[in-house]
Amino acid sequence: MPEQQWNLVASEQVPEWFLEAVKLHTPNSTGYFAAQLLWQRGIRNPAQLEAFVNPKIYQAASAFEFGQEMQLAVARLQAARTNREKVVIWGDFDADGITSTSVLWDGLGQFFPQNTRLSYYIPNRMTESHGLNLGGIDSLARQGCKLIVTCDTGSTNIDEIIHANQLGIDVIVTDHHTLPSERPPVAAIINPRYLANEHPLYHLSGVAVAYKLVEALYNALPNVPQQPLEDLLDLVAVGLIADLVQLSGDCRYLAQRGIQRLQADFLQPPTLRRRPGLGRLLELCQKSGDRPTDISFGLGPRINAVSRIQGDARFCVELLTSRDQKLVQQLAEAAELANSRRKSLQKDVSQQVNSKLSQLDLSTTSVIVLADPQWSPGVLGLVAGQVAQETGRPTILLSTEVEIDVERGKDKEAENDIENQIIPASPALARGSARSINSVDLYQLVKDQAHLLHRFGGHPFAAGLSLPVENIPIFTQAINQSLRRTLAGVSLVPTIQADITVKVADLGKELFLEFKLLEPCGMGNPAPKLFIQNCWFENAWHRNQEDTKGKKIQYIKTEFDIRDESTKSPFPGIWWGHYKDELPIGKCDCIAELDFNSFKKRYEIRLIAVRPAQSLIENGANLDFKNSTFANRKSALDWRYLSDLSNFTGDEISSTSTAIPLREIPTSWDEIRIWLKRSRHQNQPLALAWKKPEHQPPQDIWLNLAGFAKYLVRTKQAVTRVQLREKIGIGDQPLHLGLKALRCLGIKAMLSDRVVSPQEYHFLVFVEDLDYQANLEQAESSLQQFLAAVKEEQFQRDYFATVPLSTILTMVT
Repeated sequence: MPEQQWNLVASEQVPEWFLEAVKLHTPNSTGYFAAQLLWQRGIRNPAQLEAFVNPKIYQAASAFEFGQEMQLAVARLQAARTNREKVVIWGDFDADGITSTSVLWDGLGQFFPQNTRLSYYIPNRMTESHGLNLGGIDSLARQGCKLIVTCDTGSTNIDEIIHANQLGIDVIVTDHHTLPSERPPVAAIINPRYLANEHPLYHLSGVAVAYKLVEALYNALPNVPQQPLEDLLDLVAVGLIADLVQLSGDCRYLAQRGIQRLQADFLQPPTLRRRPGLGRLLELCQKSGDRPTDISFGLGPRINAVSRIQGDARFCVELLTSRDQKLVQQLAEAAELANSRRKSLQKDVSQQVNSKLSQLDLSTTSVIVLADPQWSPGVLGLVAGQVAQETGRPTILLSTEVEIDVERGKDKEAENDIENQIIPASPALARGSARSINSVDLYQLVKDQAHLLHRFGGHPFAAGLSLPVENIPIFTQAINQSLRRTLAGVSLVPTIQADITVKVADLGKELFLEFKLLEPCGMGNPAPKLFIQNCWFENAWHRNQEDTKGKKIQYIKTEFDIRDESTKSPFPGIWWGHYKDELPIGKCDCIAELDFNSFKKRYEIRLIAVRPAQSLIENGANLDFKNSTFANRKSALDWRYLSDLSNFTGDEISSTSTAIPLREIPTSWDEIRIWLKRSRHQNQPLALAWKKPEHQPPQDIWLNLAGFAKYLVRTKQAVTRVQLREKIGIGDQPLHLGLKALRCLGIKAMLSDRVVSPQEYHFLVFVEDLDYQANLEQAESSLQQFLAAVKEEQFQRDYFATVPLSTILTMVT
């Protein structure tokens, strides 16, 4: 495996007033570490802090912010209730799909009699396609179904929706995946991707969208439901966190409230629990339900494992919704055994993949494509994700021996989220899963080879695909060539990021409670990764895990004590999937997460990565100079020192203030090369010192530019291009197109008499264009060019804000 690059997020002096505000929420500790993390993640005023920490003061968005589509959905459900129609929930087989189905089963069950006029349909992972399929629709039509309500699926199933309509079945789609090019012929489609990117509902997962539909129906018929709407929130939290959506806006709010409900229910005696199935699952995975990791490492994998191993996951809905104690105990144990089998299969496939990897020359491989007839399709996505993370390369794993039920398994192009998807294929086809890394758009990469594929679908980080077995060699060659052209000589390096530096003496209950302020953690707000330097390990041992029947499974974990010079007391930890012999001997650096083991009633670290102790400067990673001259400036700068591009050593850089800082994020490699030449010419180190981008929507930027131009017309003030760029927050190309768009609206920029060199410092004055003639088509075209240029510039800045330092070093040298 290539050596992993470690990046440490730069720290910044947190204002004392903010530290005091955080301490109000951490009365038993200083609050320093929590304040540091909150500050670097953009929580920088008391109002933000309170809304982030306390869901009671967060203002959640109304379900009717989905507009007319939500009103259409509610009206169609009311009509179905009035006309006593048979309604079927069409779900999916992953954790988000199962919890979505459960939310609608419990929620719509307040308005429709369950099992008589309300039922649900979960496709079989092994024999049916993700999404709607013709065979299933035909079966529902024979049963007298008049309305299908999808959850976590359906947006792009146009042919199937048309087929349902022809059979007299209406369809309401609730989903969060890729939108169709045109509105499908449905009674309603509720999908947050129709909303603006900045909308607090935009990141909702399938279960949260389903919840919003139930919420709207509760509001429309408030006197009908017998159970409170809040009873569904625990299911919402499970689906949200298991689906790895961005936990911001309403997603964070729903997850916070749902975890509170989950824990409160778990604390009840088993006979009094509202969801005894969830409670039993938590007991089996030795969790208490009070943390998001109880879902991401406990509940989510067990729900997902059922379809991965058995194909049919319908009983998971009963597991989550039934009050039958005996039944749910049996179902929970079945899910636990499926998860144990999944772990064993995953370990087995991982070992085989690593064996094949050892035969690859990764220095000449940009995309890893491996295939085997013995691999279980259900775990290929999980293993591909591991390989991609470890190698820093997009990874595609294929199973070449497939059998399906051709009557029920009509293949269909996948939808956006392929985390748990397996696309059915004929015996002549290979099928599998792909996972990517941050800097590579996997969906586009696979789409470019569509002529070699049978079916594919996905998003930039995950995809599912099927292709003829004979096409695998040419597909492998073509996709590697495509990525090499895109990278233009840049080397792919696996990276891992640490958030904050701590010592072993800092570990424990106080720090754990500080970090609880950030929970629930997930996409957009990851669990804090702790960097611990010059530590060592003692009392390490490993063992195989056992399933509920005491049988050992092919899955290892190592337990150990960690020590450093800060304390004489060791601190416990675990390392999942690794043997004790993999721990380095002597002093080490490690990256870990702090956790609480509710089974052993102890605080411990979960090891993420470890290596022999070394200097971050030597490794060329992001540096955290807490006391340096630059770091004491009052701006959130991400300091990346290109120390090996000059004659200065890392130690000299950390103690000098002579480095040349590049504060504006570049939009091209040439910009960095120009600064590097300046650095070499002046014999000074170059410090990449730009802020993490905080973009305004392009439309808002246009309004700012137009408003400022009108102000300048009125005041007759002169400005330079530099002043304009800084005022509006855009670069030269968008500014050029913006001035062109203004000209189409009757405002033109002219050179002032105050001429200064160079050109970008020439003064401009804005005046009304007396020759202006309205041309709406030309004005619209110019405006769209401006918006596209701003969007592209923002994309480029986002890229350079996160590109690994090793990539920058490669490109500029």
